[in-house]
Amino acid sequence: QVQLVESGGGLVQAGGSLRLSCAASGSIFSNNIMGWYRQAPGKQRELVAQITSGGRTNYADSVKGRFTISRDNAKNTVYLQMNSLKPEDTAVYYCNAVQMTGTYWGQGTQVTVSS
Repeated sequence: QVQLVESGGGLVQAGGSLRLSCAASGSIFSNNIMGWYRQAPGKQRELVAQITSGGRTNYADSVKGRFTISRDNAKNTVYLQMNSLKPEDTAVYYCNAVQMTGTYWGQGTQVTVSS
């Protein structure tokens, strides 16, 4: 099993920044894809950003140029630096890990951007 624990969410004004962290523990493989998804009220969960073990990244169009995903493989931790935040970025952000044994999710952390 893999456990994912997010931290770093909160309330921020539009234009501000937040950094989310996700620490993975348990049977985490060195070869995996980790990412961040978000779900706003009344909307489906959507991909925000992904990063492979080798460092290749993929972003949703809506966050390109504003968000940066990174990972520290030695610490089994993935980060999401969010800059120039907008009210439409308000959502619960979930950490995600995909590896041979399955797909895993964290409990989520709330990000609220006020206008």
